Amino acid sequence: MPLAVGPAMSATAFPGDPSLLIARLIADPATLEASLDTATAALEAAGLPLAEAQMLDFCGDVLELELPGDDIGLLRRVIDDYFAPSDAIIATEPFRLPGVFVSDMDSTMIGQECIDELADYAGIKPQIAAITERAMQGELDFESALRERVGLLAGLDESAIGRCLAERIVPMDGARTLVATLKARGCRTVLVTGGFHHFAEPIAEQIGFERVIGNRLAVHQGKLTGGLVGAITGSAAKEAALREELAALGENAVSLATGDGANDIAMLGAATYGIAFRAKPKARAGANGWIDHGDLTSILKLLEIPQHDWVIG
Repeated sequence: MPLAVGPAMSATAFPGDPSLLIARLIADPATLEASLDTATAALEAAGLPLAEAQMLDFCGDVLELELPGDDIGLLRRVIDDYFAPSDAIIATEPFRLPGVFVSDMDSTMIGQECIDELADYAGIKPQIAAITERAMQGELDFESALRERVGLLAGLDESAIGRCLAERIVPMDGARTLVATLKARGCRTVLVTGGFHHFAEPIAEQIGFERVIGNRLAVHQGKLTGGLVGAITGSAAKEAALREELAALGENAVSLATGDGANDIAMLGAATYGIAFRAKPKARAGANGWIDHGDLTSILKLLEIPQHDWVIG
C-alpha cells in the first residue's frame, strides 16, 4: 500500500463511531513501507481490512492507520509482528491532547529504580533489586515486596538519600521536554510513584511536575527505621490519582499515563492513552500504547505536537 502524506483526522471525522480503530506508530523508516505491505495483507486475511494509511504531515516519523472494527488485540499483534520495535498508540476515537498527564517515576521518568540504587549504599543492592524485579513483573504482591525491601534498609543513614540523588539518579531522555511541552499546552502533570517522597519531590521539581504522590520513609535520629509512614501508594492509589484528576477536569476529559511495571497496570488501563514505557510484559499488555523504539518525546510525536512547538527542558 502506498503511503499518503496528509493531515491527521479531525476530531469530528468519525463522530460517535464505536467501530473505529486508529493506530499511530513510529518504526524503522528503512523498512516501513515493506512492513506496511505485509501488515496490510495480514490484517485483510484476518478480516480487519485497512481503510487508510498515511504519514502525519508535520514530520516523516508517524504512520497513522485507520481501520473499521474493534479488535484492538488483533491490531496490536499485527503491529508487533511487522513493525517491532515500535512506538504506538491505538485509539477508538480521533486523537485529542490530554488535559492531565499522570506518570510513574522509577524506570519511566528516571532511568533507575531508586530503592535499588539506595540499597547499594547499604551494600545489599543485588538482594533488593531481585525483589524489585519480581514485583515489577507482577510475580509478588507490591505492598508486601515494598515493606520487605524497606525493612532491609533499616539503620541506613538518611544522608545516603541525598548522595544517591546526586550520584545515581538521572532523568530519562525526553522527560523534561515531554512534561514542559504538555504543560505549555495546558496539561496538568502529576508524578505518582510507589517509591518515596524523599526522591520524588526533588525529581518532580527537576523535571517539572506540578503534583507528587508517593510513599514516605520513616526516619528517626537521622537513620531509616525500616518502616513507612502513612498509607501505601500502590496500584490502587495510582489509578485513584488519575481518576481524581480526571474528575476535576469534567466530562470528556482526556488523560495520558505512562508507566513500566505491574503496579502501573490499573492506571494505564484507566487512562485515555495509557503508554507502557520500555515496560514489563504484563504492563505492556495492559496498555493501549507503548514506547519500545524511541525516547519519551515519541509521545509528543504520537500526539501530533510538532517538534518546533516542543519546550526543550
